[in-house]
Amino acid sequence: MEIKISQLAELINGEIDGDPNLIITNLAGIDEARNGDLTFLYMPVYEKYFNTTKASAIIIKPDFHKTREDITTIKTKEPDKALAKIIVTFFKPELKITGIDKTAYVDINAIIGKNVTLGKNVVISAGCKIGNNSIILHNTVLLDNVELGQDTLIYQNVSIRENTKIGNKVIIHSGTVIGSDGFGFNPDEKGIYHKVPQIGNVIIEDDVELGSNVSIDRAAIGSTIIKRGVKVDNLVQIAHNVVIGEDTVIVSQTGISGSTKIGNNCILAGQVGVIGHLDITDNVIIMAQSGISKSIKKPGKYFGSPAKDLHTALRLEAHIRNLPDYAEKIKSLEKEMKNFKEMLNKKNNQNIK
Repeated sequence: MEIKISQLAELINGEIDGDPNLIITNLAGIDEARNGDLTFLYMPVYEKYFNTTKASAIIIKPDFHKTREDITTIKTKEPDKALAKIIVTFFKPELKITGIDKTAYVDINAIIGKNVTLGKNVVISAGCKIGNNSIILHNTVLLDNVELGQDTLIYQNVSIRENTKIGNKVIIHSGTVIGSDGFGFNPDEKGIYHKVPQIGNVIIEDDVELGSNVSIDRAAIGSTIIKRGVKVDNLVQIAHNVVIGEDTVIVSQTGISGSTKIGNNCILAGQVGVIGHLDITDNVIIMAQSGISKSIKKPGKYFGSPAKDLHTALRLEAHIRNLPDYAEKIKSLEKEMKNFKEMLNKKNNQNIK
């Protein structure tokens, strides 16, 4: 693909400093770019690569100080979003697979919409409904009465169990399991655990994306619900009867225990752990490796285990790092106090005499 830099600048409403007729053939990271590549710079940590990058052009912020004249730049307020717009417009990958492979199994009682693609060894069980323009790639299994909306994309080796309902424009990546049994067991008087049947389902609303190897458990009763616009990274566990609010982002290796409700526009960063039966309000950001042990009722940033508001958590972390110095100061003060007491005792004894 060959694109003029002037076309890209017009698309992202950017200001060119350099050759407007420069031809771009590829996109690359600033530290690995080559001649003909366009890259971008939006975080200070990557500014060190500006003087050595071999890219032909780079998207920068308006206040960035350009130190090279041999590289064409496009100035825009948000280089990361500008690059994303360029990718969507010119570089978005397209799947070429069409039609239903001869190895796919479709139950006679399933309903398949128009322009549906089914890859090798796909299994569509009884009562399933698949909306128009959906793509389901190799070795994916849909059990009884699964419903898929339109324009859904499911990659290889996904398992979707019975009665799951999935909305429009949902993307599910390889290895994900939706509707597996919730972790429900009851111990008897002898401490032996007995399985509690999980008879609920999973509901995934429109415009949700699930990464690879995500596990979403079916509800014990009722529904586990992933609301519109939620984005889930790889290796996330969402337990039975959890509700995830709209436009919430959940990052890799996060685990959410049963019956917890998470609000809209939240971010759970990597390796966050949330215990069960909690309520987390809207607009909460939980920093990486935090542990949530009680409900969060106030929007804001939280960190630590157990998590606290970010300002308090950072102050505590600073004090913890300084504990060795504090210990030395305490020893020094104790020694001074001991010497002072000995001096007072000596002085008092002299006065008595």
